[in-house]
Amino acid sequence: MRWLLFLPLLIILAVFALSNMQEVQLRMWPFDIGWAAPLGVAVLVLSGLGFVIGAVLVWASGLPARRHARQVEQAAKLVEAELATLKAKELRRRQEGEAPAPMRITLPHQA
Repeated sequence: MRWLLFLPLLIILAVFALSNMQEVQLRMWPFDIGWAAPLGVAVLVLSGLGFVIGAVLVWASGLPARRHARQVEQAAKLVEAELATLKAKELRRRQEGEAPAPMRITLPHQA
């Protein structure tokens, strides 16, 4: 599905690069840095640079969600291990013929 959105943009950029081969001078103010390149190549390089910067920003914005997902996954593993322990204890009690342990539920006091 992403390719349906990305492919037309890629084709337009390639056609633009092939159609505009005249030399341009790119300068970066306030530095004395200049670059002479065909316009199509300059557009492709700057588009790629913009894509990389955007990808890094999107990746960085997802870091908190991935951290939270790891914490939730670790908590789920702990709960699963506790459940397995309780199931094993209950199975041993049943095999030994003991009565099940009574459950105690405490409710908060309502005023």
